[in-house]
Amino acid sequence: MAAQSRRFKDCGAVVTGGATGIGGAIAERLAADGASVLIADINSEGAAERAARIQDAGGVAAACTTNVGELDQVQAMIQAAVDRWGRLDIIVNNAYPAQEAMTGGAEEVPPDVYDRAMAVLVKASYLSAKFGVPHLRQAGGGSIVNISSIHGLLVAPGALVYETGKAALIAATRQMAVEYGRDGIRVNAIAPGHIVTEGIQANLWDRNPSGLQFFESQYPVGRCGRPEDIAAAVAFLCSEDASFITGHTLVVDGGHSLQIQENFGVAQARFMRDHPDTQLPY
Repeated sequence: MAAQSRRFKDCGAVVTGGATGIGGAIAERLAADGASVLIADINSEGAAERAARIQDAGGVAAACTTNVGELDQVQAMIQAAVDRWGRLDIIVNNAYPAQEAMTGGAEEVPPDVYDRAMAVLVKASYLSAKFGVPHLRQAGGGSIVNISSIHGLLVAPGALVYETGKAALIAATRQMAVEYGRDGIRVNAIAPGHIVTEGIQANLWDRNPSGLQFFESQYPVGRCGRPEDIAAAVAFLCSEDASFITGHTLVVDGGHSLQIQENFGVAQARFMRDHPDTQLPY
């Protein structure tokens, strides 16, 4: 973790789902930019390892075991950040439910799975605002960033829970931006494209490099995203450089969602014709 700047010096931050992947990169970037970061994750060991990694690089971080779908745990998370850092300036809602909780249409998804997944995808952002906004206000303002997805703007079959949750998160972002703007609190969302986290690389693309090549061919910039791409966007939205931006969903997808589907479909057909040995990921 190389130091970038000190623009978040004296700022207290919470990053949910910060043990690995996108959340881990966000925690490292905010710490590199001077923030004191509480890494909240249900993965206790991973959160502690990420905090130690930040500390070893000269940053300030601590870990907090948290299930963001539970009211009392979110309340305790916010209080832990305030108690430790003395203030709260930044909240990043990044945690998401396990992949197996996000597959299927309305007929396939059990009601209890739907409820648990929505608690993490949507309710958690409400709870973090409910308990966090008073402290942001006390600090003179701050920033909330919700990690949505291009799946909140576009949809795929077999993903009712994920698509619904990510779209709802965008709506909540817009409402909270209006609700708390005069308190100096800005609320924005980020909609990532396909981000190759360490878990996705190990569990999917290491076994199927041709599938990754197929995915990368779909992006105008010629590659899929990296966790650091989203971390950089979060740092921008939390900074004074974005002081006139609120209620916005920043699409960070390498141009993937810009493409006209007819042209895109033809391009993919040509790719498969030219690469007949491609192993599709699903």
